[in-house]
Parts: sequence; C-alpha cells; structure tokens
Amino acid sequence: MSRKLGLGIIGAGEVFQFHVPHKTTTPQEVIDHPDVEVVFILTFDDSHAPLACAILKAGKHVFIEKPVTLSLPSLESMIDAEKNAPNGARVFVGYMRRYAPSFVEAFKREIATIPKILYARVRDFSGPNTNFVNQSGTFQVQNSDQRDARLEDLFAEAFPNEPITDEKRKYCRFLGSLGSHDISLMREVLGFPEDVVAVSVNDPFYTAMTFRNTDGSTFSTTYESGIDEVPMSDAHMAVYGATKRVIVKYDSPYAKGLPIYVEVDEVNERGEAQHRSVLSSYEDAYTAELQELYETVVNAKPIKSTVSDAKQDLQIYDMMYRRFSQQV
Repeated sequence: MSRKLGLGIIGAGEVFQFHVPHKTTTPQEVIDHPDVEVVFILTFDDSHAPLACAILKAGKHVFIEKPVTLSLPSLESMIDAEKNAPNGARVFVGYMRRYAPSFVEAFKREIATIPKILYARVRDFSGPNTNFVNQSGTFQVQNSDQRDARLEDLFAEAFPNEPITDEKRKYCRFLGSLGSHDISLMREVLGFPEDVVAVSVNDPFYTAMTFRNTDGSTFSTTYESGIDEVPMSDAHMAVYGATKRVIVKYDSPYAKGLPIYVEVDEVNERGEAQHRSVLSSYEDAYTAELQELYETVVNAKPIKSTVSDAKQDLQIYDMMYRRFSQQV
C-alpha cells in the first residue's frame, strides 16, 4: 500500500515549480519539522553541502539537485555525513535525464545490441535559460555577496594551489550546470573515461572535449556544450557502431512533459538502411525520478544516483581542469 511522504523544500529558484501549503524563511525549520521525512535541496550549488550535512545529521533523507557541489572536498563532507546519519538517511542526487523512461529502456537496450562501439558524442547546446524560465512561469534569483564568498571557497577547493581566474570560475560553473547532466549520462552508458585527451575552453562554448574510454577496446567520445542566444535545446547522446547508430534526444528541462525520443539508424538483415524512432513513455523525466525517490524512501530501493556516483563527475572535471592547465 502506498503512503504519503512528508516533504520539505529548501530553495525556490529556477527548478522550483511546486505549490506548498506552509512556508518559512529559515531552512532549519524545514529540517526540524516533525512531519518532514525527505528534504529537497533546490538552492544554489554553493549551499548544497552544508544543507545536506545538516539534514543528514537530523536523520532525514535528502534529494539534492545537480550539481551536487563544485569541489571534491565539499562532496566528501556529504559522503561522511551520510555514513554517520541516523535512521539510515540517504542522499538521492537529481540527475533526472538518467531516469527518463526512453533512456533507461529504449536507449540502453539499443546500445546493448551494438557489438563494438566505435565512437560516441555527448552534446548539450542550450539557449538562454531566461527564455525558458520566463515562459514556464518560474523566475531567477540574483546573486548575493554571501553566495559569492561561498563560491570562492569552492573554487579554491576545485583549483587547489592555483590562481582563480574568471576563466576558471566560468569553466567550473559551466561544468557544474550543463556538464553534470551530460557527463553523468556518458558515465552510465560508456563508463568512466580512461583519459581526457584535449579540451577547448571558449566561453560560452566548451566544445571538443575528447575522452578515451575503454571496455576492452578503445574508442573516442566527444563532449561538446555551450550556451548561445537561440532559444532552442540541442541536447543528445549518440553512440555509433559499424552497422548501427543510436541517439537519445532531450529537450529543455524547464518545460515539463516534453517527450524524449530515441532514434535508431541501422543496416537490416537485407543490407538496407532503415530508421526507427522509439518513445518508451510520455512520462516526464522528473516524474520518473520522483517515483524512484519514493521507492528509495518507502521500500529501501538502491539508489542509482548516489553522492558517490556523483563524485565521478567531479573527478572527470578535475581531469578536464588538469588538461586545460597543461594546454594553457
């Protein structure tokens, strides 16, 4: 039998599109409320770690929007807090694209039929966020001096013993935003990269990031991402084999309920080229993600997007940072 969960929400920025009956301006009131079982952290990424640690200390589950944080030391503090959390409290990281039915079912199923991957491409070209946000009824929150100071601490952790330039700040923030969507997808399908061969840092485009992945054989994966002024989303992941190409396409996350298609081009048994378009479900990726969260809390289902899983994103960022420093 299903039951209702007591939810608390901290943060009402771009991703916040809920209606809640009770409101407060003090995060600790949400954390301490006796009816709250799970706390959603929807704040800016600079406050994710301290809030998550406080929630875990209170013995309550955490749903935290990506990026989980911007530095490895900050992330490690959450891992330690989860290990010591009472009531078995756990952290669920909100990588909603990895829970989309078309990704989990059709895309991964089609990839599994490719005997040998020859090449892959991970792309996310996004238009201006304000265009999607304003039309979807949400709003943006401005920076503050306090937030800027916390971000500087995270930058110092992300680039230890290095001068923190504006170029590095933008690079770090960019990978934490768009990058955390796409690199996480890449890891689930292709595994952890063997190396970062080269990077190209040309704000607002961070393109031609090439990974060498290995699964017994070696192939290249190109990561390319950027933000321009065209209000259209071009986000997809494509995998190529000798006789088959598979691509999953994502639209803007700010407009809910948009279908996610998997496109397949292949050579059939007659040597003919054929195209298929697969839609596993019209269910929104956020809805699928929240259903997984429910199963985690109520039925103790294992979490795919744990903090330890998210740590791998930051490790890849570090690989990119090091390659960037070597090239400069």
